[in-house]
Amino acid sequence: MNQLLRSHADLIIKEAIAAVQPDAAVRRALEGKEFPGRVLLVAAGKAAWQMAKAASDFLGSRIEKGVVVTKYDHVMGPIANFDCYEAGHPVPDENSFKGTQAALDLVDGLTDKDTVLFLLSGGGSALFEKPLVPAEELQDITGQLLACGADIVEINTIRKRLSGVKGGRFALFCAPAKVEAVVLSDILSDPLDMIASGPACPDSTTCADAVRIAEKYGLKMSAAAAELLRQETPKQLDNVSTQINGSVRELCSAAAKVCTSLGYEPVLLTDQLCCQAKEAGSFMASILKTHAADGKPMAFIAGGETVVKLTGHGKGGRNQELALAAAAGIAGMKNACVFSVGSDGTDGPTDAAGGCCDGDSCEELKQQGLTVDAVLQDNDAYHALQKIGGLIMTGPTGTNVNDVAVALIR
Repeated sequence: MNQLLRSHADLIIKEAIAAVQPDAAVRRALEGKEFPGRVLLVAAGKAAWQMAKAASDFLGSRIEKGVVVTKYDHVMGPIANFDCYEAGHPVPDENSFKGTQAALDLVDGLTDKDTVLFLLSGGGSALFEKPLVPAEELQDITGQLLACGADIVEINTIRKRLSGVKGGRFALFCAPAKVEAVVLSDILSDPLDMIASGPACPDSTTCADAVRIAEKYGLKMSAAAAELLRQETPKQLDNVSTQINGSVRELCSAAAKVCTSLGYEPVLLTDQLCCQAKEAGSFMASILKTHAADGKPMAFIAGGETVVKLTGHGKGGRNQELALAAAAGIAGMKNACVFSVGSDGTDGPTDAAGGCCDGDSCEELKQQGLTVDAVLQDNDAYHALQKIGGLIMTGPTGTNVNDVAVALIR
């Protein structure tokens, strides 16, 4: 591994993620707000603890009580008067249901003078859940959706109809209390009803959309679940006010600033990346090959969220697969690398944030008896990158605004 490029990659990741922490966004959203009655807080998603801590620091004892539901290992300490739950992601588990029920109990029986401060971030689709089908079936359908290559909008269109809190139903439960929602976006173009499956947002999708998606991917489900797909979700909510703060666009901009400080000329390719991870990796490699003879340091940036279609039984995530797929395209190139990370610090069901490969990675894999094609076929990028020092480990970051991939050449 080219140590100079790897050190640059690590610095770009560290500073870009630091620039999109939700603390300032939460404070901005709360400044000047008047809350005449009781104020109760519910936070759900991968950035829930960080957002809740920022709200607690800003409003103090004005918040009567709070419930936080976030991913395992994402609670960074106690928050006064808040109950914090860690739960399963990307597939909901019993702790998801337990934490969500605690939130529902908290907001039950409120009046029109009261306020629910609802802090939402990506990952909430799994973490914030009250299933309308048996838990085992919900977990199975979620697994099918994650494995088939469906994008996040398709996945959440199904999830909404199998849930008692998604698709605006949480806001209905809070009524007549007012819901002040602060949302950290992890979906391209910031579609509010899709972020964490929109618990406090009217649903823009229809039953016909849900049925079409189920048929498209051949989802296996019970008759009861299929019937739920045909039950319409709330299309209007009168008790919700929402602010979206933070997005992948800000993450890309932050990465570009760090690249400039390191002497690279940054080029934003897109902040709407949406394709299979291995295709994105091949594309990033092609960009580097095109500019290999330019003779100047350049950084090509792509933000968004790719998908992985499972064909094997290995361990990995979309960012790891992107980096590994790029390795084949830049094999033998000097002073070139591609890295990709999830801004929340976790990539798929792993403890890595993503991966990094350079022109030597293919040869290093070959020395381990591995090929890129075979590893990708088995979806085992984690173990392959682990063998060559290509994993990127950040730990939980406290934010969640999609992924960023960067191709560097010097």
